[in-house]
Amino acid sequence: MITVVGFAMIIAIVVVLLKGKLSPIVVLTIIPAIAALILGYNPVEIAGFIKNGIGTTTSNGVLFIFSVIYFGVLADTGVFDVIVGFLVKKAGNNVIAVTVATAIIATIAHLDGASAVTVLITIPAMYSIYKAMHIDVRILLCLTGACMGVMNLLPWGGPVARAATVMAMDVNDLWRILIPVQVIGCILNIVLAVLLGIYAIRHGAGKGDASLTTSTQVKKEESSDLKRPRLLVFNSLLTVVLIGILASGLVTSYVAFLVALCIIMTVNYPDQKIQNNLIKKHAPAALIISATMFSAGAMVGIFDGTEMLTHMAMAIMSVIPGSLGKYIHIIFGILAMPLGMCIGTDAYFYGVMPLVIQVGETYGVTALSTAVTMIIGKNLALMVSPLVPATYLALGLADTELKDHIKFSAPIYWIASLIVLLLAVIIGIVPL
Repeated sequence: MITVVGFAMIIAIVVVLLKGKLSPIVVLTIIPAIAALILGYNPVEIAGFIKNGIGTTTSNGVLFIFSVIYFGVLADTGVFDVIVGFLVKKAGNNVIAVTVATAIIATIAHLDGASAVTVLITIPAMYSIYKAMHIDVRILLCLTGACMGVMNLLPWGGPVARAATVMAMDVNDLWRILIPVQVIGCILNIVLAVLLGIYAIRHGAGKGDASLTTSTQVKKEESSDLKRPRLLVFNSLLTVVLIGILASGLVTSYVAFLVALCIIMTVNYPDQKIQNNLIKKHAPAALIISATMFSAGAMVGIFDGTEMLTHMAMAIMSVIPGSLGKYIHIIFGILAMPLGMCIGTDAYFYGVMPLVIQVGETYGVTALSTAVTMIIGKNLALMVSPLVPATYLALGLADTELKDHIKFSAPIYWIASLIVLLLAVIIGIVPL
């Protein structure tokens, strides 16, 4: 019963999200709650599950409120106009140069392993360029997510640390095994950037200097009163220091953003009325992102409280024929991307992976082989999963719907994960 309800719930959530008929906030809260009711849990128990789930996302929710407003105000000061102008001048109408630059920026930005920071660095800096050159912003999201997935293989990345914990091994030892996979992934991301650049050109991107110039001029005219060119150096240095603090982990991320927001508004706009107007201007996007993330936390809480995921994983493994048992790591390596979309990171690594490892070992498959195959696809699912807070942050900054992003990026990520898995088998990292 639990397994059937669990699968039905997952299918319902994916279908409704893809159709775009209801807000993700409603979908991620109501459907799991209904599933829990069907399983016999009373409203009080379900409320407890939701409370526990939201409790795990509180700090991220606060972070998104202050970070989105900060980067919104930073954009108002005109800092990104300088970056946009430089890159557009260098790239000209070379769309491929822009997409490759996106991949490079996202790769470097994710060196600290923080998804929110990577999104906050990459999306605002490149979004205006994409709009000015008429490049589909879904490409920006797709490339950012692909690069994050590869760089998340670093030892301080959450997925690798979780997998190492499950196998009771040193995370650096696991990472050293994954280095060739990471190098392959970085190369493939550049190839992907070139291919998506070609795709964008075929769909009309980069045509006509006049339209690009007009778009830039219109943007400048719309917010010229808020520009602070004389404070360009200060605002840039403040942002660099902020990113450095975030990367170092010296203080809690949302505290850093709160203090930086106060500083940038005080220095650039020392007027209460302007400050209030700026907060009102950027708060709606920040609150929508945070509210959606809280609802995703509610979903995770219900997952954990009802143990639906555990039963679903056991059901999947029970239907695998014995003759395919020795290939269970390959099977779950192939399924890792779609599973990663539907299952939260903790549930995936602490719930599903141990079960798959246990079954695999009965067929002679080492725990390491299973872990490596499952890490690859899960990482690439990072930015298309409705359970990942950074997904909503990226969508808000790029003004894109979740359903549109999933339809465009999910197939690309799955193909990429299969290519990386195949190459990992060829070079011997994943034995058959």
